[in-house]
Amino acid sequence: MNKLVVLSDIACEIVEKNVTPVLADSATQLVFGDGDVDAEVVFIGEAPGKKEDEMGRPFVGAAGKLLNEMLASIGLERNKVYITNIVKYRPPENRDPSTDEKKAFWPYLVRQLDVIKPKLVVTLGRHSMDYFLPTVKIGQVHGEPQAVQLGERQQMILPLYHPAAALYNGGLRQTLFEDFARIPIILKQTT
Repeated sequence: MNKLVVLSDIACEIVEKNVTPVLADSATQLVFGDGDVDAEVVFIGEAPGKKEDEMGRPFVGAAGKLLNEMLASIGLERNKVYITNIVKYRPPENRDPSTDEKKAFWPYLVRQLDVIKPKLVVTLGRHSMDYFLPTVKIGQVHGEPQAVQLGERQQMILPLYHPAAALYNGGLRQTLFEDFARIPIILKQTT
């Protein structure tokens, strides 16, 4: 299986099926994902922002710069991970994605993960965490790996605060870096 081709087909299907037409009409383009399709780690945010919508890549704005800094802090290069969002179009005015919008994109996200087959999925913020861990609050589980059933396979999830939260709340920055530092340890423990 050529993973790039399969992922490209999934992205084309989102456009062809006009998933979330209101978002599609207000966005510049689909922001599907970026990075190594054989990555051990997939990072999932909530939705593209203005910069991401302009460039067609996830996490290229201020939150992306912080994500790059955190990756460097654990010796990971951005091109060695895969980065995406649960919602693939920018919501107008950077508003939070709605429950219906997240629900519409969920099957495509699961298919992305089925193709990449990462050892670890790192959710960035509550919007991406909610679908994997719907009954918990991020403040209770951030930095704690969780095994979830994803289709027919078990997937290790690491819920983290969104990097944007650390930009607005300096107190979260240290917590985010401490939680992030657990990634290499979890990868070594995950087979």
